Amino acid sequence: MRATIAGVFEDIAEALETGSIDKKVRVGLTILGSEHGAGELAAGAELASKQDPDIEVVLIGQGAQSHLELVEAADEKEAHAKMDELLLSGDLDAAVTMHYPFPIGVSTVGMVVTPAKGKEMFLATTTGTSATERVTAMLRNTLYGIATAKACGRQNPTVGILNVDGARQVERELRKLKEAGYPLSLAESARSDGGIVMRGNDLLMGIPDVMVTDSLTGNVMMKVFSAYSSGGNYESLGLGYGPGVGENYDRIICIISRASGAPVIAGAIHFAAKCARGKLLDKAKAEFSAVKKAGWDELIQSMAAVDAAKKGEAEEVAPPPKKLVSDDIPGIEVMEIEDAVRVLWKEDIYAESGMGCTGPIIMVAPEDKERAVELLQKNGYL
Repeated sequence: MRATIAGVFEDIAEALETGSIDKKVRVGLTILGSEHGAGELAAGAELASKQDPDIEVVLIGQGAQSHLELVEAADEKEAHAKMDELLLSGDLDAAVTMHYPFPIGVSTVGMVVTPAKGKEMFLATTTGTSATERVTAMLRNTLYGIATAKACGRQNPTVGILNVDGARQVERELRKLKEAGYPLSLAESARSDGGIVMRGNDLLMGIPDVMVTDSLTGNVMMKVFSAYSSGGNYESLGLGYGPGVGENYDRIICIISRASGAPVIAGAIHFAAKCARGKLLDKAKAEFSAVKKAGWDELIQSMAAVDAAKKGEAEEVAPPPKKLVSDDIPGIEVMEIEDAVRVLWKEDIYAESGMGCTGPIIMVAPEDKERAVELLQKNGYL
């Protein structure tokens, strides 16, 4: 809003002309790191602004000519830092970026338009790791997918589970929650034998509103849906990999790929704005509040107890004093990452688990990295 009286009247006139007097949604876009250059991302941002004048896009980075607002950043690390600062201060309502390391417990829900019937379907999830145990992660993915669908206007989204490892166990646990009072609408496969477990045909037809899977499978699906018409090196369709969602996550950050083209950039910006307007963070909190009334915590604890009985109780290790961790160590199997962190804790190295663009990471302080790598190699984690 302009500071002068004349400027206020100009804002009102503009709002009347565009047919909207609502507060505009401010979406940040980092423009460094793309395989197609900063100009491609800026073009996507300008397209989104043109398609929806109620979105204000703020570019973060350098190297692109654009009429849009620009926050200077020299590299991706600085761009992410400035993006987070703007989100937490409230200057941005949401953001779109690539190669962002979400913490364990946060993963992204993508949206695709299925080729068979042109239906919008949410893929839960597409990047990140909701939990280090597969079934628990997919249960969390279910809640993340439902919350995102509700933020985008689906009042009672149907849920299906892609036929991957763990699907049947996820089904059993979801049915327990439903029987205990959690309001859950289960989809039915279009195949003759039906059921909540979805086949490839259901994926193409978009049978459920929310398709639950593991993040690695979801990531592959997103890449196929977005680039099958271009040969793979340019993502031309869709809305990117979606917002990171977690039980108590405090910002809306939508992910795109380094291969995402301008049309996908624009779609991701629209998706981010829709999540902001639909109060995604509140929807996620409400979903967890509802499922906890149906015994979510007890169910997860019971699953952990069964898993511990099978594998033997993991040794409890207290973490050393907390440090600022800015260096990451990639290449560790996600199912072993918490054990690897405990190995470092035992040697008085503070470490945290996380998820980078290419997979799980362990984050340590720069002065500890060399020794941490040696210990992880010695113990068979690298």
